Amino acid sequence: MNMEERKLSEQESLALITQMINTAKNSFVDTGIGPILWGAVITLCSLVQVAQIQFDFELPVDIWFLAVIAIIPQIIISVREKKLQKVRGWTDQTLSYVWMCFGIGVFLMNFISISYVQQIEPVLREYEQLTQKSTGHLHFWSYATSFLLFLYGVPTIVTAATRKFRSMLLGGILCWVCCVICVYTNIKIDFLLMALCATTSWLIPGIFIRTQFLKQGKLADV
Repeated sequence: MNMEERKLSEQESLALITQMINTAKNSFVDTGIGPILWGAVITLCSLVQVAQIQFDFELPVDIWFLAVIAIIPQIIISVREKKLQKVRGWTDQTLSYVWMCFGIGVFLMNFISISYVQQIEPVLREYEQLTQKSTGHLHFWSYATSFLLFLYGVPTIVTAATRKFRSMLLGGILCWVCCVICVYTNIKIDFLLMALCATTSWLIPGIFIRTQFLKQGKLADV
């Protein structure tokens, strides 16, 4: 093989590698629907919870069941976006595992919290009856909110750093800041902070991503 043929071969190889990288990069499909869905659901649930505390009323069903129902459209969204992906790189696979671990973590956190509350609440009620002192500052859900906000921040920051979504990164950092603040605030403020974090971490960035996705679609049609 002479020098010219070798150079040509190297150029062709470089061009092929570049094409593969661009294909993988451009095949990533993020419609923004997922972040919008979860940002809207968590924000709505948190604000309804605040209203229930403020105005002392209860709904026929727990408002947080809405988050469980939202899993169904999320699965549909994930399947549709996966079909649109021509190439699934290692970054996509890693982020999938990150969010899967996040979902499992939230489930386990809620399971542990509910189990603990069922055991501690009778003790607190008995303490209030014997001492006539309020145990409001010991309400476990107030501290559980801090744990949940910490969990919210982890996949949000990882995804934002990987995809270079600056607005989502700021939202993820806000989750961690609020998780510390929630240690010192009452449960009503905690749910307001959760609504704020869901809006800034997922809802607003999701709208930005969706807008960009629709613009790219229009440009592709031109």
